[in-house]
This record gives sequence, C-alpha cells and structure tokens, in this order.
Amino acid sequence: MPVTEDLSLTLMEQISGWVASAVTAAPRVGVALAILLLTALLVWLAKTVIRRISRQLKLRRNLCDVLQLLASVVLWLIGSLIAVTVVFPTVTPGKALTTLGLGSVAIGFAFKDTFENFLAGILLLLREPFQIGDFIECEGAEGKIEAITVRDTHIRQTDGQLVVVPNAQLFHNAVTVRTNKELRRATLICGIAYGESVDTARSVISEAVRNVDMVRDDVRDVQVFAKTFSASSVDFEITWWTGSEPLDIRASRDQVVAAVKSALDDAGIEIPFPYRTLTVNEPIPVQIDSQNNTPMASANHGSRRD
Repeated sequence: MPVTEDLSLTLMEQISGWVASAVTAAPRVGVALAILLLTALLVWLAKTVIRRISRQLKLRRNLCDVLQLLASVVLWLIGSLIAVTVVFPTVTPGKALTTLGLGSVAIGFAFKDTFENFLAGILLLLREPFQIGDFIECEGAEGKIEAITVRDTHIRQTDGQLVVVPNAQLFHNAVTVRTNKELRRATLICGIAYGESVDTARSVISEAVRNVDMVRDDVRDVQVFAKTFSASSVDFEITWWTGSEPLDIRASRDQVVAAVKSALDDAGIEIPFPYRTLTVNEPIPVQIDSQNNTPMASANHGSRRD
C-alpha cells in the first residue's frame, strides 16, 4: 500500500506541475496564436496587393502565383519563428534560424534538381523570353507552349504529342522562339536547265512568288538569287516572308512551289531531270535481232561514265 500511495502522489505532482506550466504558458500561447492570426492576415493582404499590382502591370498568371507563394512562405516563416520564441523563451531566433539553415541545406541537397527547376521557372517567368502560344525549339523538343509552371514547361508538338520540359533545360540551353515576330522568312531551291536564260527565269520566278496570297511582299520583298551550278541545273534560292507559325510556312511553301512550277511551264522554261551521259571507248558492234528484226548492241563492249 505505501508503494501505491507513493506512485499516486508522484503522479499527482506531475499532473499539478503540468497544469501549473500550462497556466503559466497560457498567456504566451495566447500571444503566439495572436501572432499566427496576424500572420495569416498579413499573408492575405500581401496576396491581394500582389494580385492587384499584377493586373495593373499585366503580369502572367503563373508569375503572379509564384510571387504570392514566395510572399506567403516568407511571412509564415517570420511569423512562425516569432511565435515559437514567444512560447519557448529558451529558443532564440538565432538558434531557430541555425536549425532551419541546417535543415534547409539537407533538404537542398536532397531536392537539388527540383529547386534548380523552381528557380529557373521563376527567372523564366520574370524575363519572359517566350510566352504561352509561342512555337519554340530546344534540344529536340519543338512545338507550341501550352503552359509554364514553376517547375516545367508543357510543349505540344505538331504531331499532337505533349512534351514536358524541365525549366532548367530551357534556362541553360539555347531556345529558338519561332513566333517571336509576326513574320518569318522561308526558303526554297529551284533549278532550271543550262540552256535557259538565267535573267528571264529570275523574272518569271519573282513575279510568280509575289502573286502568292500567303507571301507578304508588302512587308519584305521577295528575293530570287542564282545560287549554284548543280549537276543538271542552275539553282535559284527563293526567299519570301510569311506568317511565323509552322502551318504558315508549310502552306506558303506549297503555294510557292505550285506557282513557280506553273509559271515556268507557261514561259516554256525547263525544270530539268538529272542528265547522264554515256561514253564508250570504241565503236559498239550492232547486230540485228533475227526474231524481232531490231538492232541490239553486243554485250561486254564499251564502258559507262556518269
């Protein structure tokens, strides 16, 4: 019985101590709760201000969300540190920051790639090298941007497939923005026979390309230059300006090819096939096929040179 009474007394003393500590700490806990409520109010105000400023500056929705997230994290971190130091006076802000710093280093090493993509996403949203709806190409990924998040960018390829590209890849590598401008230049190679007039062919091709609907010769003039001597033709390099989207390039090239082919045919200018010349070292004996009564060359005579 004495042992049981001693245990009961010890338990009562512990409970009394806990109650006394709770009563003593109650004001501090109340102050900490008030600080957390004030922090929540400040977070709400900060988000509201950021949202209004973003609308006035016409910032991207994703960038607005990122700024709101950063403001929330910073305010909640400060408010939580203050609340902890109020409830536990032995925990100083310096100790709390030291502990938080060590934890952040460990987390940073564990999620290095994630944080790299996150920071790259913030920088991309701030710099805006490309926007949603642009057609870009980077490291084999080419298509239309559908979404830009703080971690990755969604690219819809022309064949319909979706490519999710980490933002760090877009930040560290060269990105070709095909729709950065309204117009883009397209190029086509066209050859004429060696017996045709280069000047006449140039005039016919230029006039044909200018009459194509999708060619913007009102902005940039059509250019046709004799480029090189090929095996069977004199080649022209034809350049014109049209819409910057891939469909615009393909559709305008289709119209230009059809227009140039039709114009050269109407002008009687030959678009040559590849020519081959056969050269023999000695006369080839010719025999008459007795069955068909047609001439035929003897085998194993002469040689061919392309």
